[in-house]
Amino acid sequence: MTKGKLIVISAPSGCGKTTIAKAILAKYPTMLFSVSATTRPIRIGEVNGRDYFFLTRQEFEDRIGTGGLAEWEEIYGNYYGTLKNEIHRALDHGYSMMFDVDVKGALSIRRHFPKDSVLIFIKPPSIEVLKKRLENRKTENPETLKQRLDRVPMELEQGSQFDFQVVNDDLNKAVAEVDEIVQQNL
Repeated sequence: MTKGKLIVISAPSGCGKTTIAKAILAKYPTMLFSVSATTRPIRIGEVNGRDYFFLTRQEFEDRIGTGGLAEWEEIYGNYYGTLKNEIHRALDHGYSMMFDVDVKGALSIRRHFPKDSVLIFIKPPSIEVLKKRLENRKTENPETLKQRLDRVPMELEQGSQFDFQVVNDDLNKAVAEVDEIVQQNL
């Protein structure tokens, strides 16, 4: 049986990583998408194990303590992370898995699965273009826009440690470049 790969896509907010990840997943129907664990409450319409693995705070902290997470962080009072047992389950059955995570999470996955992971960093054409994209989404208030933009230098620096960097100045071209990387690494 062929062993699967962990395809990890990361980028600053507004660079198109989720759109690119979805396009790649559509081309590879046997590739799994990494479902994160969280302590936030389940919302109407969400399904445990499909949208998130919903854990209590104690269950999550127990996983932290036993090393059961490949990466995790606390955001706005809730934990989010990736369960190692889900990654092992995919790899042990020969499946590749797609991740859409922040740069720190991506590098943590690399630390835990160095031979199995392929890290792809999506870069904006420029900071100015990125700012315009975030403003055009109209999902950011001025404070969160500033917070996201303040993170960009750190994210770009961390992204230099990735296996591949793709500039998303044209979405179709970026998807094609990521697809080529995936094909070469599966």
